[in-house]
Amino acid sequence: MSGRKSEILAFSLVSGINVAMVRLADIWDSIGIMEDQRVERMQTVKKHIEGLLNQMISEEEYLKRRIGNDITTFQKQLEILSQEMSMEPFEFEEGLTVLQTEKSLRLQVEALEKERSGRLEELRSLQRQDEDLCQELNASVYYVPAGSLPTRAELQELRGHVQSLSEEKRSRVVVFSGLREDIRLVMGQMGHEPETSLEEDAVCDDADIFLLTHENINALQLLLCQLEMKRKSLTALRDELEAKAVCLWRRLECPEQEQREFHHNLHGTLSDQITQWQIELDGLSMLQKARLEEVTEKIRLELVEAWDRCMLSPKQREPFNIHFCSGNLTEELLSRHDEELLQVKTFYEKARPLLETVEMWNKNWKKASDPNRFSNRGGTLLKEAKERVRVQKLLPKLEEELKTRVEAWEKEYGTVFLVWGQRATDYITGQLEEHQQQRGKEKNERMTKKGENTLLKAQSKRSQTGVTGGMTPSKTRKTPNQTMVRTNSFSWASPSGTSLSVSVKSTPSSQKKNRTLDVSSRTPLQEFSSAKKHTEISSYSVFTSTLSKKGSRDAVLNSTAKDVL
Repeated sequence: MSGRKSEILAFSLVSGINVAMVRLADIWDSIGIMEDQRVERMQTVKKHIEGLLNQMISEEEYLKRRIGNDITTFQKQLEILSQEMSMEPFEFEEGLTVLQTEKSLRLQVEALEKERSGRLEELRSLQRQDEDLCQELNASVYYVPAGSLPTRAELQELRGHVQSLSEEKRSRVVVFSGLREDIRLVMGQMGHEPETSLEEDAVCDDADIFLLTHENINALQLLLCQLEMKRKSLTALRDELEAKAVCLWRRLECPEQEQREFHHNLHGTLSDQITQWQIELDGLSMLQKARLEEVTEKIRLELVEAWDRCMLSPKQREPFNIHFCSGNLTEELLSRHDEELLQVKTFYEKARPLLETVEMWNKNWKKASDPNRFSNRGGTLLKEAKERVRVQKLLPKLEEELKTRVEAWEKEYGTVFLVWGQRATDYITGQLEEHQQQRGKEKNERMTKKGENTLLKAQSKRSQTGVTGGMTPSKTRKTPNQTMVRTNSFSWASPSGTSLSVSVKSTPSSQKKNRTLDVSSRTPLQEFSSAKKHTEISSYSVFTSTLSKKGSRDAVLNSTAKDVL
């Protein structure tokens, strides 16, 4: 369509020239211009038209050459930019005219130059941020070769580097702020004034006074640690003074109203509180001197209670007896009592878990070994049975726990842990053996008492019946849980003339009778020694096992003994 328009315009141009020439000829005819002059004039018109066209042709040819030069220039620029920006070479589209090619290259060059300028501007901005952050954080600057244009990947890495530094700065700012706030708080609690330049900078309100470096963070952390240790020391001193003052208040029986008023008026920093406690302690010490005898007696009572809590034997207390029993009451003697009490309390705090475990074992052992717990008074037998099962399960656990803790304690402190002067395991074993011995003793006492009662009853019966000798068979009887038993009566006369009679029930098994008589004739010590030969009691589990076996045997012996009686 565009080709036809140009052809029409060309035809119109030729027609226009022809019409113009005709009109010129008409004008010339009307004027009467001769042929020679007419030819001359027409040559002038031709020359003018040809010159104008040639001029236009020259201009268009220049335009064509310029476009060609621009294409060459743009191609070179694209090649340079592509290499500089690490991009793929630009590829031309096929079938484009010269003008279209020039336009395409020009737009591509403009786009790359714009991107290049953007990269350089962003690079400069990121480098400024990187330098500032690295200076504050004492970090290494991201390396970019001077005079080079970063690639898109390098620019992205630089962005990530700056972002990570920014995040690190924010985190360090939080750490710095927290450390400085903690330092201010600790110094305020202690009433401590800044003494070094670091302390002054730490409490300064200027947030930018510190570079956010690891060295400064470590310095502030070390300062905070030192201040906390000092605060801990001051707190311990204050607590120590308070404990001494409270102890003296109790010993001197100071009114509680005065104590409450002192606590109410207690204020200020740790240093201020220490000063107030020291003043109060000095006053109480003066009052204590005036009431030395009374205070000494009270501290001796406290010392005895502390010894008992620590389960110390008389032998362990013996080294202090020279001071404990001294009647020469002086401040030095009172001071020695205070030192001993402090040592005992310190030992109690160290050994508290072990002592509490021993105390718990004693408490449960008393429940387990109390024979009066199963009297079924008030219908509590079922509850007591359940409690017995619980205690039987708990005692072995407590023994194992105590053993483990004692081993750890002795390993840590390098000394033997004693309970009432014995090793813990020996103490428990002694309690179990003592209980078993006591049971045997009580049992034999009961059997001996029953035998005496039986002899008295037989003597009384013989006096009433007047039987002098011989053996009279009695009636046989059968109990619900026994086989047929025959009862025989034996009577004899004592040297004093008194007749004695004993009823003996015979069973089909002679061994049972012999065993019964043998048991009844043994002493408690013999019975305990015999049991100990068979079983060494070292724990509650072994004790209960032995007790169960012995209980089964005793059940038969007791029934036989009852038959004898």
